[in-house]
Amino acid sequence: MATYSRLTRVAAPLSAVWDFHSRVSGLEALTPDWMNLRVESVTGPDGDPDPEVLETGSEIRLSMRPFGVGPRQRWTSAIVDREEGDGRAVFRDEMRGGPFAEWVHTHRFLADGDETIIEDEVEYELPGGAVGRSVSPMALVGFEPMFRARHRKTKELLE
Repeated sequence: MATYSRLTRVAAPLSAVWDFHSRVSGLEALTPDWMNLRVESVTGPDGDPDPEVLETGSEIRLSMRPFGVGPRQRWTSAIVDREEGDGRAVFRDEMRGGPFAEWVHTHRFLADGDETIIEDEVEYELPGGAVGRSVSPMALVGFEPMFRARHRKTKELLE
């Protein structure tokens, strides 16, 4: 699979950054407006709707319509791992249905004094088999502005 990664430093403590990213409201706040995100439903690991924290086993059903073009793209994201401790935190979500053949997004957070280093790493594969794999590196053209906007917004909201 192809990989995209972006790292940034936020002048906010790990606890605040982790709390913000642990809620669906954080996802909504960080998704650029041009993605036209709509959260359709959120289910916790126990099946309860709208959990306060996105724990391992939570599922988020959403749809997007980038730039308002084409039909809405449906996407189901499942939180498959979540750990914190010793000045570090990480969670991983996987696409369970959506526009990519594969999508695994790892969110890493590292305390550095009163600041936090955030790393987003996305492993992905475009649909279309061998043809999709051959053009997967081109997807970076779309990822870079989206993640740059997400990291800028994180700083704006938390610093």
